[in-house]
Amino acid sequence: MNRYWSKLVGGLDPYVPGEQPQDQQYIKLNTNESPYPPAPGVEQVLKNFAIDRLRRYPDPQSSQLIAALADYHGLKSQQVFVGNGSDEVLAHAFQAFFKKDEPILFPDICYSFYPVYCALYEIDFDRIALDDSFRIDLAGYRRANGGIIIPNPNAPTGIALGLAELRELLADNPEAVVIIDEAYVDFGTDSASQLNAEFDNLLVVQTYSKSRNLAGLRLGYALGHEQLIEALQRIKNSFNSYPVNSLTSAIGLASLADEAYFNECKQRVIASRERLTRALTGLGFEVFPSSANFVFVRHPTNAAESLYLGLKASGILVRYFKTPRIDNCLRITIGTEAECDALIEALKKILS
Repeated sequence: MNRYWSKLVGGLDPYVPGEQPQDQQYIKLNTNESPYPPAPGVEQVLKNFAIDRLRRYPDPQSSQLIAALADYHGLKSQQVFVGNGSDEVLAHAFQAFFKKDEPILFPDICYSFYPVYCALYEIDFDRIALDDSFRIDLAGYRRANGGIIIPNPNAPTGIALGLAELRELLADNPEAVVIIDEAYVDFGTDSASQLNAEFDNLLVVQTYSKSRNLAGLRLGYALGHEQLIEALQRIKNSFNSYPVNSLTSAIGLASLADEAYFNECKQRVIASRERLTRALTGLGFEVFPSSANFVFVRHPTNAAESLYLGLKASGILVRYFKTPRIDNCLRITIGTEAECDALIEALKKILS
């Protein structure tokens, strides 16, 4: 440990993102990025953006973007918060709501940033085991807690809870803030934002990275009761008063305005996911039901790590987690039709 580090820094086990190799060109099916470009209006923003705007600070309230998001989701502006990617929004939420006497709860298999935030902000947590089918067991969340966070659809499994189950989870925990992390919601399940009017303890977090094809932009947002949003604003204004820059806000508005393109890209990913699921099943894989832009799979006779290494040698990256319970599974991002075909052909060679 470096002698200048604090005790906290020395004890951190940082989040490890998916590989972003620089040594060669791969077919990247490992980080759940979109296979399609952003909406056409985004390119126009980049061409026409007045460079002189960058010498001025951005609007600290991101007023136009927040108003557009509020209108899109049928909420008031006071119910929307924006930040630099959903990860930053989540970080503020952990600080705002989860520093309690009781531990927070989240699934034992889910987004691996959650325990990292808990270590960074010194928050106690308990993991609630998924069942044998990798589904969330709501009974495990009927206990005293300092808050709950669940990805829906879950990552890396891709399995989603329905609105009735989310309503049950919220009703069971009226004294706790329940965060539903919806990075992948647009690919096959209903958003919990429909429940915002019923539950003042619900915070829904979404991102532009996946279904809006803007992972490189870093733009995310939260939807919830005004008091929850006020708490996030208090954290933000104690950390960075100008989080979303002017160009990002303009791009966010342009993307939100093109609903037809958004829906087209979504449907193309969903169609490719179903096609890839059939092909993988034909190769003997068990494919878990996915409502996301990826599939979670395992093979009965071939180890996941071996398949991952074989695909990498073939120039294709998928995600392998060397983690208990899922160390024989792979997570595969839905790419273009050509990329999915290349994956299947590579797997046929490896399996034979």
